[in-house]
Amino acid sequence: MRVLLLTQWYPPEPQKVVADIAVQLREMGHEVTVLTGYPNFPSGKLYDGYRMRLVMREEIEGVPVIRVPLFPDHSRSILRRALNLLSFAAMATFIGPFVVPRVDVLYVIQPVTSLVPAVVISRCGWVPVVFEVQDLWPETLKAAGFVRNRALLSIVGAAMKLVYRFVDGIRVISPGFCENLRSRGIPEAKLWMIPNWVDVEWYQPLPPDPELAESLGLSGKFNVMFAGTMGHAQDLGTVLDAADRLRDIDKVQFVMVGGGTLRDALKNEAQQRGLSNVRFLGTYPQNEIARIQSIADVLLVHLRDEALFRITIPHKTLGYMACGKPVLIGVAGDAADVVMGAGAGLSCRPSDPDSMAEAVRRFYRMPESERHAMGFRARNAAVQQFSRQELVGCIGEMLQVIVARRGIHRTQSPRRGNATASDRCVLPDETREAEPVQTCHRGN
Repeated sequence: MRVLLLTQWYPPEPQKVVADIAVQLREMGHEVTVLTGYPNFPSGKLYDGYRMRLVMREEIEGVPVIRVPLFPDHSRSILRRALNLLSFAAMATFIGPFVVPRVDVLYVIQPVTSLVPAVVISRCGWVPVVFEVQDLWPETLKAAGFVRNRALLSIVGAAMKLVYRFVDGIRVISPGFCENLRSRGIPEAKLWMIPNWVDVEWYQPLPPDPELAESLGLSGKFNVMFAGTMGHAQDLGTVLDAADRLRDIDKVQFVMVGGGTLRDALKNEAQQRGLSNVRFLGTYPQNEIARIQSIADVLLVHLRDEALFRITIPHKTLGYMACGKPVLIGVAGDAADVVMGAGAGLSCRPSDPDSMAEAVRRFYRMPESERHAMGFRARNAAVQQFSRQELVGCIGEMLQVIVARRGIHRTQSPRRGNATASDRCVLPDETREAEPVQTCHRGN
């Protein structure tokens, strides 16, 4: 099967999950090509070693990658962010049909603007399109604070309904996403619930590095660590308010690792409020993040209290669990169900500093052996339920079924290896005539 993976962001940008799909599908025997933009995320600046030109071809981990120009940006400016998205969509639309090979199926990863070139390319070869939904629009635009105008949100919602009806398959990542799309009238046969995964070989428990802890000011402290993007959706002002309530415990500190549009504002506010128990570190390569996380006593996931986020499972949740650390989950709904169902940590109400502070106190007071047991259960759940090998295998089977529905001949059979479908993703049984196809799995 020949697959075109269409995505605006791809390594060397921090998009390992996207690369997992391309690399493992290739290892399964499929021919995979990636159409993407020039790397500029998350800094908004073109990466060293790249020069913008009309078309660039390279190979990453054995996968052919074709790059087209775009407007680099990752600022807080809505106009500039829009130009970033639209420029890639335009260039991929006009250049893509002339540079990509013949394929059997297109697998499109958000943003939704990437569907524009997908439509054009698919029409050139009359091949099916599968859309991966990691964010629900317009809900995400509202929750992230990008768009507040109700009329505009309604227009986006209507446009998305048309988009969902156009594509041949939709991969969603949580049971809540399934319910949301069902409520919009999306046919059941289009929906495939395949959760996000974590590379449990990449994310592994590491022993704490005492020298690194000392150099970062983390030695001798009870470290509650947040690692990731610091933006509107994360509502990390809640962390500052919780830290204010924990001044009475000298050993407890919050450690903020990463960047984002609100990082500097949060750091300045912490300094103005005299919150010496909040420490901001910079951005680090992925392999360094694992070493830094090994120093944490608790890893924090937090999103603001929005209806959308109750049906969202942030990918960092799975990465944290694979690292074998207890998790403080400040996200209601599906994400909390994953953590609490595994016995992998504690939960707090989102955007509630009192609840967060109380959860930190509970972690601090519990025996170290109990926290270690939570970390062990977290790691075990990541390996057993969210492994990359198994779930990317589900994506491969989904694509095969959709290609078969369109009657496209495949020139070779994939090598399946260990990547088989499991009860984590229910695949349709095309031979059953008496029952409707059920493609949306609710998870365990």
